[in-house]
Amino acid sequence: MQIFVTGGAGFIGSEFIRQAVAAGDSVINFDKLTYAGNLENLASVVANPLYSLVVGDVCKADQVAAAMPEACDAVVHFAAESHVDRSILSAEEFVLTNVLGTQVMLDVARHRKVGRFLHISTDEVGGDMEADEWFREEGALEPSSPYAASKTAAEHFVRAAARTFGLDTIVTRTSNNYGPFQFPEKLLPLAISNALEDRPIPVYGDGLQIRDWVHVADNCEALRLALAKGRAGETYHIGGGDPMTNLDVLHMLLRIVGKPESLLTRVTDRLGHDRRYAVHFGKTTHELGWSPETTFEAGLTATIDWYKANAEWVSRCKSGDYRKYYETMYAGRETV
Repeated sequence: MQIFVTGGAGFIGSEFIRQAVAAGDSVINFDKLTYAGNLENLASVVANPLYSLVVGDVCKADQVAAAMPEACDAVVHFAAESHVDRSILSAEEFVLTNVLGTQVMLDVARHRKVGRFLHISTDEVGGDMEADEWFREEGALEPSSPYAASKTAAEHFVRAAARTFGLDTIVTRTSNNYGPFQFPEKLLPLAISNALEDRPIPVYGDGLQIRDWVHVADNCEALRLALAKGRAGETYHIGGGDPMTNLDVLHMLLRIVGKPESLLTRVTDRLGHDRRYAVHFGKTTHELGWSPETTFEAGLTATIDWYKANAEWVSRCKSGDYRKYYETMYAGRETV
């Protein structure tokens, strides 16, 4: 396949690209390279002729159109502002990137006669789940945060493009991802990094918020199956199937690394913080033949080992030096 990926230098997008290139697909990575875009994540494919990078903004139709080939097989749209705390401080960038950017991508994909448009969404569009309640594909969309609201709006534009113009679209909603190369502002990489350095680990409120975790490699396998086998116009959920409280997750992490629970430090809870997310992915299993392969404890242990072995990568993320990778590895290469 020839795949046009947006936001491919991010945590999940880079895993998807590594898998796609390994499978023999040709990939164009269209990325603005904001703070969360780290090209070190793609070092293993940078010299592969199946991979190319175009630096550009999903909100700029002329840039997208110049980069997207006519009648490419698929667009996989990862590009998004995704950090909830940042959306609470200011929602403007989230509306621009997540809503306007998605609409621009849909318009260009339609004019370029793209074969399929895969939109990557989130379990957060379903809002707070009651105890033992599971968010299903047909469930109501009730976002709580500005981030979730922007992703909900983006989903509506995707479905409108399918209904109005007949664009072949698929939406996937994924629960919390974890694994190698995750930017250290998110819960698990921050907690791992702080634990290894004997630094306090922040815990929002009482720490009893419940989240479902899926390993990024399992998630991207599901995305590739949805792209290849999913029914046009459908939505597919991707999850780990074992929701846990944040405290349980952090206790497990500390046990694995052999650090004391005294590192856990309570901080003021996030505004509008949902208590429980849990996606039901039976439809994905039934139609696509997917279920997660990595148990959470095994995946967390492997992730911790990766962060231990890649302390310099974490350090460069924290200092901002990771941005220098673009200057050194892509000097003289055509990227625009």
